[in-house]
Amino acid sequence: MGPMARGETGASADLPPESQDVVGPLTRAAIFLVVRVNEGTEDTVKDLLTDLPGLQRSVGFRSLTGGLSCVTGIGSAAWDRLYGGPRPAELHELPVFKGDRHESVVSRADLLFHLRADRMDLCFELETLIMARLEGAVTVVDEVQGFRYFDARDVLGFVDGTENPTGRGASEAVLVDDDGDFDGGSYVVVQKYLHDMAAWNALSTEQQELVIGRRKLSDVELSDEEKPADAHIALNVITDEDGNELDILRDNMPFGRPAYGEFGTYFIGYAKSPSVIERMLENMFVGSPPGNHDRILDFSTPVTGALFYVPTAGFLEDPPAPSSRSSPAAPENESEPDVSLGIGSLRRSARS
Repeated sequence: MGPMARGETGASADLPPESQDVVGPLTRAAIFLVVRVNEGTEDTVKDLLTDLPGLQRSVGFRSLTGGLSCVTGIGSAAWDRLYGGPRPAELHELPVFKGDRHESVVSRADLLFHLRADRMDLCFELETLIMARLEGAVTVVDEVQGFRYFDARDVLGFVDGTENPTGRGASEAVLVDDDGDFDGGSYVVVQKYLHDMAAWNALSTEQQELVIGRRKLSDVELSDEEKPADAHIALNVITDEDGNELDILRDNMPFGRPAYGEFGTYFIGYAKSPSVIERMLENMFVGSPPGNHDRILDFSTPVTGALFYVPTAGFLEDPPAPSSRSSPAAPENESEPDVSLGIGSLRRSARS
């Protein structure tokens, strides 16, 4: 669900040297770790963020073909506490999107660690080292272990990630290029969805295809004549004023615990501007036009959601000294308590 997961061929070679590995190739395993920074522990957290590339190298060296990477995102409220001074231009708290029938969820979250590798043990080891360093400094908001499911399908049975941008197009879609010192970074939105598999499996294959907008077996998109206006794909095509489609990069992963009846999709979308993902979310939950909500929400419920800025690797390893940066007033809504927020967006290059 949501924009598609990235394709087999990564685009890391197109990343500027200082960028984190947001455009890495599809992996077989991932861990999504979201935490909140406890009061008074900012220095401990900053020290970990500075040392994280070294920790990643130490674990990754134990399997040179394992493809281990870790992308770190920083939330709006945490940015001022950790770094002060200038802020990424579009960093803010993710809003709640509420329609007639469905409402997104927002989680109060400060840091995202997106760990990926071809082996879960590598992700597990790096997360263990991260949490050992952060013991007592953070409160865990959510932790999800994702896995690759057959031929890149979600647990609903559809291929997830068919139209992600690749190569240089992926870098152009996700890397900030008009924000001065923050160029080379990215924005990321995450959201955890739980699926009602009993209701979903009660549908025929043909009915499921109308919900998604693709053929289940072949992954071929339905024609405009066949595709309902509330199909997942139909509501997730975002264009600019000139009619050009705006891409995001998804790296969604299935997760679940069948013994507990838990089946889900972890949505994660990278973009050079969070406004693209937010427009997708509005289309999904409110509808386009209003009332025409995404049919997938009748079977998939968001339970978390947050927005982060992904700084360059160079910024994390050597952040500007606070004394050289003037601290602006924090945005008005930064101190608001937890509000449930949904985090799922979709788009055609991100279409399921």
